[in-house]
Amino acid sequence: MPPPPSAAPAIVLLSGGLDSTTCLAVAAREGFAVHALSFRYGQRHAHEIDAARRIAEAWGVARHVVVDIDLRVFGRSALTADIPVPKDRPLDDPAVHGVAAEIPVTYVPARNTIFLSYALALAEGTGAADVFIGVNAVDYSGYPDCRPEYVQAFERMANLATRAGVEAAARGEAALRVRTPLLELTKGEIIRLGLSLGVDYALTTSCYDPVATADGDAACGHCDACLLRLRGFAEAGMVDPIPYAPHAPRASLASSASGASEERGATGGEDR
Repeated sequence: MPPPPSAAPAIVLLSGGLDSTTCLAVAAREGFAVHALSFRYGQRHAHEIDAARRIAEAWGVARHVVVDIDLRVFGRSALTADIPVPKDRPLDDPAVHGVAAEIPVTYVPARNTIFLSYALALAEGTGAADVFIGVNAVDYSGYPDCRPEYVQAFERMANLATRAGVEAAARGEAALRVRTPLLELTKGEIIRLGLSLGVDYALTTSCYDPVATADGDAACGHCDACLLRLRGFAEAGMVDPIPYAPHAPRASLASSASGASEERGATGGEDR
């Protein structure tokens, strides 16, 4: 249901994936008029733009802006260059997923900084004080621009570097808030939250390296994004509604998710 005309605007970074769609639902629940912002940045998984359009239409956003930029010029990422996407990395190995883990080759140089800078400009132009981004520091691949200290630093910079920030500071206020409602949730908790808000996850996509099939693209089931997504649905006790390639390891992920959930519950900590 569209928000009332008097609703305050908010910018939501919308990739077409599970997390950003849940973020959009959170912003809509809070009564914001959502201005969704997506990027066609030379990514190999460009099908996510189609997903973002479907999601924006389904949620009746106030506006959906798709920006064309080319991050391929910077190279060094499996998402924008001819570099193999890592497959079947162990989810619970701290050397792979954790604070001390090597940053994977799917990291796109400075991507969230670039995206948030566009969101900041759109927020100023729209008069929005809230920018939502679906970063997560629990079930994630170890990207440095998903950490809470990064988000806090960007918010401080945003309030220093804009006219809105300077004028708000003179009134003793903050002009811009970078909202990260999913930051400390597991993937299963994110999915349960989204379902409670009416998210249709069949509209979303997560795969870094989709497989062409007779019925269209299907998720590979082996990249980090697929493995984390599959484990999240298993943790939530749900079946992922998107299509997967025939060899995708749905069953094994369901059993491993159960064990991982028990371990997190026993330790009270984060496994990544």
